[in-house]
Amino acid sequence: MKVLLLENIHAVGHALLEAEGFEVERADGALKEEELVARIGDFDLVGIRSKTKITPRVLEAAKRLIGVGAFCIGTNQIALSAAVKRGVCVFNAPFSNTRSVAELVLAEIVMLSRQLGDRSREVHAGAWKKVATGSHEVRGKTLGIVGYGHIGTQVGLLAEFFGMRVVYFDVAARLPLGNVKSEATLEKVLEQSDFVTLHVPETPQTQGMMGEKQLQAMKKGSCLLNLSRGTVVDLDALASALKTGHLAGAAVDVYPEEPEGNVSSGFKSPLQGLANVVLTPHIGGSTLEAQEAIGREVATTLVRFVRSGASSGSVNFPQVELGPTPGTARVVHVHQNVPGVLRDVNRIVSDQGANIHAQVLSTSADIGYLIMDLDQPVGAAVCDAMRKLPTTLSARAL
Repeated sequence: MKVLLLENIHAVGHALLEAEGFEVERADGALKEEELVARIGDFDLVGIRSKTKITPRVLEAAKRLIGVGAFCIGTNQIALSAAVKRGVCVFNAPFSNTRSVAELVLAEIVMLSRQLGDRSREVHAGAWKKVATGSHEVRGKTLGIVGYGHIGTQVGLLAEFFGMRVVYFDVAARLPLGNVKSEATLEKVLEQSDFVTLHVPETPQTQGMMGEKQLQAMKKGSCLLNLSRGTVVDLDALASALKTGHLAGAAVDVYPEEPEGNVSSGFKSPLQGLANVVLTPHIGGSTLEAQEAIGREVATTLVRFVRSGASSGSVNFPQVELGPTPGTARVVHVHQNVPGVLRDVNRIVSDQGANIHAQVLSTSADIGYLIMDLDQPVGAAVCDAMRKLPTTLSARAL
C-alpha cells in the first residue's frame, strides 16, 4: 500500500501507517488540482485536511485509490458522489477536535462579554481604558446552540459549568445533556439567547441560514459566534447588525473564502475593524492535542479498512464490519445497487470451488458493499472474476 499524506498531517498518523508496512510519502502543504492529478495515480490511500480538493478529475486520475482520509471534520472538499462511483471509501475525524473547538467557544464568550479583544488592542497601542460599561459576567446568561451534535453537546456541558442557561435547536432529534433545553425552532433560540453559537455542517440547507432576517430576530445586545462553516453566515448582514448596535459583538473563525495557505497580509473581511469582534483564522480545532488525536483516529480507521474491509465511520459508504475468521480468505466488493449482484457473486464463488464461511452486505441508494470470507484461498481469482461483472465498481482480496 502506498499512502500520500498532505497538509502537515500529524506525525502520529504517519507513524501508524508506516508501522503497518505501508509506504508513506508526505507533502507539507495542499496540492492544487493539476499537481494532485499528476501525482495521485501511484497511491492507494491519500490523507488530506481542509485545503486539498479531491475533485472528480482527481479521482479519475487515481487509478489505484481505494480510500481517502480527511484528517478533519468537514468533507465538503471531497467529491463524495464521484468517490462512491469509483469505489473509493472516504473517512473523516468527527470526534477528535471536539473539545478544542468547545473550549475556544467558551473562551470567546467570555472575551465578548468583557470586550477583551478591544481592551487588549488598546493596551498594545499604549491606551489605558479601564471601564466596566458593557462588560458582564456570563453566569446567568442564556447560550443558544444551533446544531447539537458532537461539538454542540460539549459546548453545552462546559457552558453549564460556567453557570449559563443553555437552549438548543437541531433539525435531528437529540438527547439533551445536563439541564439543556431543546427548542422547536431556530427563532425560539435566537429570540431568547444572549449568545448564539453555530455548530452545523455545510449543506444547501445551512448556507446563508444566518442572514439579515435571522440576525434581526436575535435578542438586542446579544453576540453571535460562528466556528462551523463560513457559508452559514451572511457577513455583510452581520457587519450591518454590529454597526447599528443591534448586536453587541461577534466571534468568527470561518469565512466563505479563505486563503489556501498562511499569508502575512491581504485577507479581507467586512468584519475587520469593528468593535468587540473577535476574528481568528480557522483555528477552532488547531491544538496539538486535537491534531494528534485526529492523526491517530483517521490513520487507525484507514488501517482497519485496508486490513479487514471495515467501512464503519465512512461518510460515503454503507457501514459494514465483519469480525476476523482465522483460516479464511476475505474479499470485499463494491458494486452498483441493482438486482442480481449477489447471485452473480455467489456463482463466481461456487465456480472456484469455495464455500462462503461468512458475509455481510449493506447498501445505500447507489452502491452495495460486501465483505465475504471464503473457506478456500481463492480470493484473488474471485476478485478477478468480480471485476469482469458490469455492476462492479471495485473488488479487493485482503
